[in-house]
Amino acid sequence: MDLIKVEDQNKDQEVPLLSSDHTIIKLRDTAEQNFVQKAMNQTFKSTAHLANLLPTGTVLAFHLLAPIFTNQGHCDPISRSMASALVALCGLSCFLLCFTDSIRDGSGNVIYGVATLRGLWIIDGSVCVLPELREAYRLKFMDFLHAFMSVLVFAAVALFDQNVVDCFYPAPSEQAKEVLSSLPVGVGVMCSMFFVTFPSKRHGIGFPLSVN
Repeated sequence: MDLIKVEDQNKDQEVPLLSSDHTIIKLRDTAEQNFVQKAMNQTFKSTAHLANLLPTGTVLAFHLLAPIFTNQGHCDPISRSMASALVALCGLSCFLLCFTDSIRDGSGNVIYGVATLRGLWIIDGSVCVLPELREAYRLKFMDFLHAFMSVLVFAAVALFDQNVVDCFYPAPSEQAKEVLSSLPVGVGVMCSMFFVTFPSKRHGIGFPLSVN
């Protein structure tokens, strides 16, 4: 009887050890899930932050059409060509819209125009900008830098889209995966620092309007 009790005591002592192992495994699984969730949240936050630097309509059109044109990431030659055209057109839109600006007329209505070397050219020709105001809206070298950076930002946003990545890189190597995961982050950080240091003073088509 004593031997049986000893064995029972040993069994009772072994149970907590097994349960602790299961607890460690569960903690590891929970830690891995938390890491994946944090990485996904960081990706979504990075995409949202970069999208704020781009024209709203262009970004919205890209996110709506990208899953359709890429066939949810399963591209054939035709869908890959359509996806390439979508990325190219959206990038061109981001570049050109950086040269647009807006003013308010006497009634407070917002009127859009295009910045030129001679000043702001009103698209619909509804108002005539005074010469002294036209000089303040003329095209500058910084506009080209902002346009170039906007294209880079859009490229980063496009690389954050998993459908686009799966379309152009269906079976990437390990090195390609590292580049595809780190390059958009690096470009986003660099462009964000540029826009913070040299903010654009224009409020063109698709960009937020100022109070004035």
